[in-house]
Amino acid sequence: MAAAARLEAVSKSFGGTRALSSIDLEANRGEILALLGPNGAGKSTAINVLTGLRRVDSGSVMLLGGEPRDIAVRRQIGLTPQESGVPPTLRVREIMRLVRAHYPIALVDEELFERFRLKEIWNRQAGGLSGGQKRTLAVAMAFAGNPELVFLDEPTTGLDVEARRLLWAAIGAYRQQGGTVVLTTHYLEEAEALADRVIVIDRGRAVAQGTVDDIRRRVGQAKVSYKGDAPDGLPGVARATVAGGKVTAFVEDSDVFVRALVGSGRRFEEIEVRRASLEEAFVEITGEEPS
Repeated sequence: MAAAARLEAVSKSFGGTRALSSIDLEANRGEILALLGPNGAGKSTAINVLTGLRRVDSGSVMLLGGEPRDIAVRRQIGLTPQESGVPPTLRVREIMRLVRAHYPIALVDEELFERFRLKEIWNRQAGGLSGGQKRTLAVAMAFAGNPELVFLDEPTTGLDVEARRLLWAAIGAYRQQGGTVVLTTHYLEEAEALADRVIVIDRGRAVAQGTVDDIRRRVGQAKVSYKGDAPDGLPGVARATVAGGKVTAFVEDSDVFVRALVGSGRRFEEIEVRRASLEEAFVEITGEEPS
């Protein structure tokens, strides 16, 4: 699969702080790639380097087959930064038309209405929008030019559940039409809902990558909890803890594990089986709770 964007051995420091440390990162065309990591891990710096907003100290950057600062390349991407602002007296329709003027084949009003439900705020001044409406507008701006590749840095921060799912649908529809998305998020359910692939960044390095299921395998595909004896020696246990008489085991195959538990004659009760979450894998990999 051809790469849409790539970092190779990229390092970037701000003063004495190393934000990226010889990181390798690749986003393939036609996929949604989620960058995960604790605060300060380097996710936003990676986005800024990929989009040409920051220069690297060392290493190489490729964006859509060219250089990130090439104007012809930049006209093929959309971006929603972590923080954004627009002149408060401009109306939404004026903002969107200004953005679209920079692109050769932009979306028309009706497409924006449908994807982002902007019709009700189309004639309102930006300064009078709620926080959620401003964030939705910021994300819509990234898609307004109908670009090949979109970068979204924490796109749904501060949105309620309904607004978040609206944007998920819009992002998913763009990907279904062949678009490529690179996003950072603190909502692990967002990565599970959207991402074809995940890269976990910690201290400026890519420490794990793969599909959501690949990342889950770092702790086991399933989580089995019960009261009873420890699962020592049972098959497929990736990790297990025993606290206060309660056992929590992350296992490769829950059916195989439960059959072995029953056959072992060990004491157990109140057993619960569920799929391991991306959050649990994240904590296992980075040693930090998502924020």
